[in-house]
Amino acid sequence: MEKINGYTKEEAQSLVKYVCEGRGQGKTLTRIFEEYAKSSGRARGSVRNYYYSLLKSTDNEEVKKILEGTDLKAEDIRPFSDEETDKILRAILKEKSKGISVRRAVLNLANGDDKLMLRYQNKYRNVMAKQPEKIRSLMKEAGYTVREESKKAIEDRINTLYDELNASLKAENARLTAVIKKLTDENFLLKLQVKNLQS
Repeated sequence: MEKINGYTKEEAQSLVKYVCEGRGQGKTLTRIFEEYAKSSGRARGSVRNYYYSLLKSTDNEEVKKILEGTDLKAEDIRPFSDEETDKILRAILKEKSKGISVRRAVLNLANGDDKLMLRYQNKYRNVMAKQPEKIRSLMKEAGYTVREESKKAIEDRINTLYDELNASLKAENARLTAVIKKLTDENFLLKLQVKNLQS
């Protein structure tokens, strides 16, 4: 089986088994993804995306074998209507106008439902990329002013972080230089003592 999002066949089998066991214990998919991410060292979003990619790859014989005997299946996703899309976008823009990130906004809007959150986020990004005028129109209609950090503010923050890191490195360098000097002096004294003992 070809890799999907960088997973091997063994990893795919492991995830499917983990999800089946978790569902059997009454765990939500969100919790299962979080726990699997911790145990595998992968990001939760990566685990979630891979899981849904796997479920949609039912034309792949290897995937069919992995999913055989499980009741795991990808649900058909009904596209958002224009009215639903506008409602979602207005809710996200309202949160953004308060300085909240899109990610946090869609998470709040989806009430912690990972799949729904991903759908909201994808819808927002899709409209933003293909119909930016729609976003501007909805913002104007609602009277929202989205607080975005200016380029200068971002550059200032980066410069501050750089200065802090540079100062930290200089302090560490000075400390290590002092330790090396101390050890060199002690080494010199020890050599003198050994030489005196041999005399």
